[in-house]
Amino acid sequence: MSSRNEIISAMKERVFEGNMALPQLGLVVLTWGNVSEINRDLGIIVIKPSGVDYKKMAKEQMVVTDLEGNILEEDSLKPSSDLKTHVELYRNFKDVQSIVHTHSRNAVIWAQSGRELPVYGTTHADTFYGPVPNTRQLTKEEVEADYEGNTGKVIVETFEEQNIDPLAISAVLVNGHGPFTWGTSVSKAVENSLVLDESCAMASGTESIMTDKNLLPQYMLDKHYLRKHGKNAYYGQG
Repeated sequence: MSSRNEIISAMKERVFEGNMALPQLGLVVLTWGNVSEINRDLGIIVIKPSGVDYKKMAKEQMVVTDLEGNILEEDSLKPSSDLKTHVELYRNFKDVQSIVHTHSRNAVIWAQSGRELPVYGTTHADTFYGPVPNTRQLTKEEVEADYEGNTGKVIVETFEEQNIDPLAISAVLVNGHGPFTWGTSVSKAVENSLVLDESCAMASGTESIMTDKNLLPQYMLDKHYLRKHGKNAYYGQG
């Protein structure tokens, strides 16, 4: 059985690799992104440090906190400024193991539009079982009181009000801000960020040339999502 220190070391490695994948995939510029992972049994979250250049970032710099966001290791760097958002999502989305936030260009364009991302095709349907929601704008009072924490709360509010399963649609567009995605592993959460950005780009291109709204039929959404997810999935080698 792995010790606590071994588990944390492995988490730091996964979170570091997940963060490093974001610029490699073209999903972040400068330091505009973060990845985290939770271990609910140990009661810890590991997340990227705030504002550290990706070219200088190291595994050992990943920040360990408790489930309330309190730093647990001495001489730790400051955690990502979005930590409170991650904490709020972990608190409410119980099956989520990893969260990714970026300012990827195509997803930000849709976030800034205030519109949900429609399902125009099977590329979207393979990963997200319906439109990706866009939250309401935070109020001035919410921003001033606890911006990052209330960002998490408005995401949760959106999913609850629209009765969305966060594992079926593992992404959100925060109005005027950008995307958050999540998954049952770091690699899956990062993959969902990439798929979301590509889906946003494809939707923008579709809308630029379409003459009539041509949403994907529900039966096609069902087919493409369920062939990859659920008990009767048959896509891949698993």
